[in-house]
Amino acid sequence: MRKLMRNLCEDGTDASQGKGQIISNINACQAVVSIVKSTLGPRGMDKLIEEGNGTTITNDGATVMKKLNIVHPAARILVDISKAQDNEVGDGTTSVVVITGELLKEAKHFLEDGLVAPQIIKGYRTACNLAIQKLMDMAVDLKEKSAEEKRAMLIRCAETTLNSKLVADYKTFFAQMSVDAITMLGDDLSVSSVGIKKVTGGSVTDTLLVEGVCFKKCFSYAGFEQQPKRFENAKILLLNLELELKAEKDNAEVRITDPDQYQSIVDAEWNIIYEKLDLIAKSGANVVLSRLAIGDLATQYFADRNIFCAGRLEVEDLERTRRATGAEVQTTAQGITPSVLGSCGLFEEKQVGAERFNFFTKCEKTKTATILIRGGAQQFIDEAERSLNDSLMIVRRAMKNTKVVGGGGAIEMELSRYLREYARTISGKQQLVINYFARALEVIPMTLAQNSGADGTKVLNQLRQKHAAAGPEGRWFGVDCMNCTVCDAFQNYIWEPVLVKESALNAATEAACLILSIDETVKNPQSEKPQAGPKGKGKGKASSGLASCASRISRTVCLFI
Repeated sequence: MRKLMRNLCEDGTDASQGKGQIISNINACQAVVSIVKSTLGPRGMDKLIEEGNGTTITNDGATVMKKLNIVHPAARILVDISKAQDNEVGDGTTSVVVITGELLKEAKHFLEDGLVAPQIIKGYRTACNLAIQKLMDMAVDLKEKSAEEKRAMLIRCAETTLNSKLVADYKTFFAQMSVDAITMLGDDLSVSSVGIKKVTGGSVTDTLLVEGVCFKKCFSYAGFEQQPKRFENAKILLLNLELELKAEKDNAEVRITDPDQYQSIVDAEWNIIYEKLDLIAKSGANVVLSRLAIGDLATQYFADRNIFCAGRLEVEDLERTRRATGAEVQTTAQGITPSVLGSCGLFEEKQVGAERFNFFTKCEKTKTATILIRGGAQQFIDEAERSLNDSLMIVRRAMKNTKVVGGGGAIEMELSRYLREYARTISGKQQLVINYFARALEVIPMTLAQNSGADGTKVLNQLRQKHAAAGPEGRWFGVDCMNCTVCDAFQNYIWEPVLVKESALNAATEAACLILSIDETVKNPQSEKPQAGPKGKGKGKASSGLASCASRISRTVCLFI
């Protein structure tokens, strides 16, 4: 078959197929999983990833996977599911990769013993459906709780997420800030409405939550110093309009026969920009913001009339200002009416660290918030931003879906127990596959215990005993990572939204089934060479298949570890 494939395809085409190909893909995925596995849990380790002149210190699974720049086609699937988990729910990015790796590890033993991949895939999908159904039955709905109890639930979910981050020592501080920020968004609950700004310097506890908008002072021309920096009950005009004189050579070519005509063209241009500025000044706006440049002429003009202006605003900042103040973005200076102007109770420009920031606060109908992160090292601030993003996503999802489950590996242990009991009621090969799916779920509490410095086997046996003997009261027992023992996760407020676990189980199962269903890879090394240059075979050696790609990943892994 491989000889026939080589005859049908271009010269140099490599075709790998059969059981060996599936096992090769699994080995490549295992090499990737071994990197992120040690980051799981509150005692997980961080990774320092160097890219050129920049370095990243993180234990966020999605960030680590993205920074690795994995090229192996099968291992790239793990990157995709981690990214999807991060975009969908914000947390569980490491768990989904670890579970996928464990499912593939169990499948590898079946393949080596002669069981075909379709049977494994069928069993995995059956087990996943059973686990999701049991997960929904176990979830505790806090919908009927009071507003104070719901807020406490959201804070605890955010704290569980932040437990494993670099900012874990300040988890309560950031959890409360995340809940307050999402609460300000109204019914929309769009995370993009929460702006995160970073300023080096100060303490982490100097981090601010602004009920409204703040952004770094934009580039300004001469005359900016004379503008007022504070307004109460300010009227705000948002523009997508350039207020700057352009040199004639940049805009058009004009041919003249009389030198006096040139002056008339210049005068016309000045008249046009002055007409725009007069219309803006007459609109009654105190603050003028534009996505495009506001030149030195306009800056001085506004300063003479006690109007604040800022140009070259970021699109995200302009959109959040619109949400906060109720203003409408204008693309022309004609027809500006009071109805398109926004308002805020207080506008001021303040010094934050070494930077100047513009603040729009006390907005009556605000649907946005801004978090101003402070800290010493830039790497710490960057990691705090990633941690806050995960926390905001979790709070947002928990507000939409108020069902929660116990964390710390408790839900995985209970699902594992349930699937083992179900496997005893059936016969045939599916019994074995479902039983090993249940065993794969135990990788989460096992990894949590090992990363905490505990005896993983001992902790796992204690959890099995609790879940088997204690009945409904023991179903929430999980790993106590701080004390290296077991505890009731629900009583200790280690809560996670059910959506995180549901998404992780579905994504991990689908990824494992997808990798197991690939039994052949056809690769043409010629396609990897640069298109330019003379035709012909290059001198570099091409990869001989996915197995060699896996070995390259393994060597790369060693560098990062």
